[in-house]
Amino acid sequence: MKKLKIYIPGIKFPSISLTGNYCALNCAHCGRHYLEGMKKPTRRELLDFCVNLERSGGLGCLLSGGMDSRLKVPIDKYLDELREIKKRTNLKLNAHVGFIDESDLEWLRYVDVVSLDFVSDDDVIRRVYRVDRTVRDYLRILDLLTETGVRVAPHITIGLDFGRIGWEYRAIDLLVEYPIDVLVLDVLIPTKGTEMENVPKPSVEESWEVVRYARERFEGELSIGCMRPMGKWRLDFDRGAVLAGVDRLTNPPRKVIEWAKTVREVEIIYECCVM
Repeated sequence: MKKLKIYIPGIKFPSISLTGNYCALNCAHCGRHYLEGMKKPTRRELLDFCVNLERSGGLGCLLSGGMDSRLKVPIDKYLDELREIKKRTNLKLNAHVGFIDESDLEWLRYVDVVSLDFVSDDDVIRRVYRVDRTVRDYLRILDLLTETGVRVAPHITIGLDFGRIGWEYRAIDLLVEYPIDVLVLDVLIPTKGTEMENVPKPSVEESWEVVRYARERFEGELSIGCMRPMGKWRLDFDRGAVLAGVDRLTNPPRKVIEWAKTVREVEIIYECCVM
């Protein structure tokens, strides 16, 4: 097997919410919960935050946040700041976007990669996100980014349909038709305070099946992202994912890191797993 890259973003690659705790949506799996743990510099503070991040040994950051009424993370409002960050630092920028379009191409020149949540079922989009969008809209975004040379790393969340698994296989089939070099697999975390709080987490075995299918179909680097259940679930799942041949693994338990070193060559990288 190839070398396993273990990604630990931590303080060297923080996640930033450009919208604070605000999101126009209230998705069934998130309920704005995941914005709470992000850094929240204001627009005026963002450039200084990034300059100081690099001075303290930082390597980059994830630009994210909630969606606005346009169903976009409003990164387009930060064009001047992005330009200055790239001019004054060597930080790598990962942009977590919503439903971007041609009007976003100008600011996209200043980020290194786009992280795009991808769903391949219209009903799942409606039930989970409650927005008037379809799979065709996601494919338009992929067309736009790949045709204009913007590097994109699609994310599939296994079990996003209230813990059920099924649509993920079609998502993989659609994505392998695109020139992408990294595909990220997350797994639903039934999160307290959300509509999915009491949903059973996807089983380790069913989740492994999706990982194995992706490994069989996708020729690029397959990554296990940072969103997946903790505890024994993560311990068991991560070991199986390593044996299934994933290329990248984010924030595994220490026990998994030590074990992985006995079965594969391991490199530890302090960045987002799509970099």
